[in-house]
Amino acid sequence: MLVVVGYIIDFVIVAGLIVGITALNGHISHFIGYRFFGGSRKNLHSDQTHKTQAGWKLVGGKR
Repeated sequence: MLVVVGYIIDFVIVAGLIVGITALNGHISHFIGYRFFGGSRKNLHSDQTHKTQAGWKLVGGKR
């Protein structure tokens, strides 16, 4: 009985590590690619958005 409980605990720990490492792997690789290989294109999308919205009227209520 104790062997089965130990196996289940080990399985849960290893499964948690695999899921955690897999989840963090995408964020870490995105950060490295963005930071070190982004070059001058880091603000490409936000710059294009600002160019598109240039001259638009502000709408909405007073804040």
